[in-house]
Amino acid sequence: MELAKITTKGQITLPISIRRQLNLKDGDKVAFIEKDGNYILVNPVSLAIDKVREAFKGEAERLGLKNEEDVTKMIKELRKEKKQS
Repeated sequence: MELAKITTKGQITLPISIRRQLNLKDGDKVAFIEKDGNYILVNPVSLAIDKVREAFKGEAERLGLKNEEDVTKMIKELRKEKKQS
């Protein structure tokens, strides 16, 4: 468990170990998520990626994409179709 002190301005300094775990750099923003009366500090970029990942869960299999080469091929085909329209 890590502790942080709140200043009179309501600011805290996140311990370096937490910043590293969340991959936070100077100027990054953090999000606070309420869950069952507790607040969880998260990296909003990671949260967005997780939501996208969840939204697309199973899509690769549905589209027959087995590897990066399949994805690249699909993107090239979509770009070609877009140019033709």
